[in-house]
Amino acid sequence: MQLLLDWLHGPWPWYVAGPLIGAMVPLLLWLGSRSFGISQNLEHLCAITQPQRVGVDFFLYDWKNHSWSLAFAGGAVLGGFGGGVLLANPEPVALSAATRELLARWGVGHSAGLAPVELYGLGWRNLLLLVGSGILVGFGTRYASGCTSGHAITGLSTLQPQSLLAVLGIFAGGLAAAHLLLPLLF
Repeated sequence: MQLLLDWLHGPWPWYVAGPLIGAMVPLLLWLGSRSFGISQNLEHLCAITQPQRVGVDFFLYDWKNHSWSLAFAGGAVLGGFGGGVLLANPEPVALSAATRELLARWGVGHSAGLAPVELYGLGWRNLLLLVGSGILVGFGTRYASGCTSGHAITGLSTLQPQSLLAVLGIFAGGLAAAHLLLPLLF
């Protein structure tokens, strides 16, 4: 049992994790689906909860055909809980000296947890940043017709040109936010 826990606590090597992620695409194609992503489940949840009298045509489809996707999202939530709470590593996060120095310049201390209080506390600034970021990510996901996992995993592997553009945009936006926007916020 201890050997299993030690294996689960450590990072998996690329030659194990990469093929497992890559195996998703042939499995989905074999199951008859051409898309994979977590953001689609928000659409499915709206289709489940929308009363027929509301009549939004976008959500009028048989969501039961996508129950595997809902099960996958539920498994991701349970897996995140299991990994973050049940298998949590009590050791503080190992940060490089350069990262600690950068965070100190921004006024963020190195805490033992994964989420520093200065970034994830319940202050008005943090709540405004989190809500605003969530709205922007939600809008971007809908505008790009999918999330990072959907475009990067299945979109690129099935050679969809719009997924290449979406992934390039996602990474360019992330780099711009990390190097231009984040220093302005802190």
